[in-house]
Amino acid sequence: MCLILLSFDWHPRYPVVIAANRDEFYNRASSAASFWDDEPGILAGKDLVAGGTWFGITRSGRIAAITNYREPGFHRMEAPSRGGLVAGYLRDTSSAEDYLEKLKPVAGSYNGFSIIAGTVLDLRYFSNRGGRVQKIAPGIHGLSNHLLNTAWPKVERGKRMLADILSGGREVDPEDLFRMLADRWRPPDESLPDTGIGLEWERILSSLFITSPVYGTRSSTVLLVDREGQVTFIEKVFNAEPEPLKVTRYVFEIEGAR
Repeated sequence: MCLILLSFDWHPRYPVVIAANRDEFYNRASSAASFWDDEPGILAGKDLVAGGTWFGITRSGRIAAITNYREPGFHRMEAPSRGGLVAGYLRDTSSAEDYLEKLKPVAGSYNGFSIIAGTVLDLRYFSNRGGRVQKIAPGIHGLSNHLLNTAWPKVERGKRMLADILSGGREVDPEDLFRMLADRWRPPDESLPDTGIGLEWERILSSLFITSPVYGTRSSTVLLVDREGQVTFIEKVFNAEPEPLKVTRYVFEIEGAR
């Protein structure tokens, strides 16, 4: 993913609301979200190049998502795939805290990343560019290609929009979240971060939904988990098209939630 907007233990009905955009080069092969044939407890898309994933949930309620850390000039082609970290947590049985603590000693072998992992009761965050494993506090959070809640314009805008959609504890319409994720507004140049990629690319990457000739928002995903353990997972796949090419929706109950 390249944008994760998260409400954790903030809405009266939904302890977890995640709205996320996956941004990637259009020519990188991937498959849409589904329960994996070889591991039917995992619901996630799949990177067909390296075999990992960017966002997923299991039938037992394990949740994980990852973003890349933008640092041009530091990308190592030989580094292991960061998508394997998400798949690794979804396959694991240890707590998110234990999984991420065990990751810390080897995290430097990966290119820069930030990962969110856990359950509806306990979400954790870790970046190999940020140091310690953190417990995510109740509230509205945003993560793009830097550290959690870095005040980039797109992150701040997304957090405000998410808070507005969820305000008052009203019922959540997934389409409101998808309209938020489709936002193409770009901030003025003076508000853009300087991450070393040049002004034109800073502009392109500054909107919630990204479009360019070669790179952009490949899919948008909404995850709602209610306090009875019912999961609603909806993915819209774009792959450079203005309208979704495919929409998948899964509704199920977390095992043992009742």
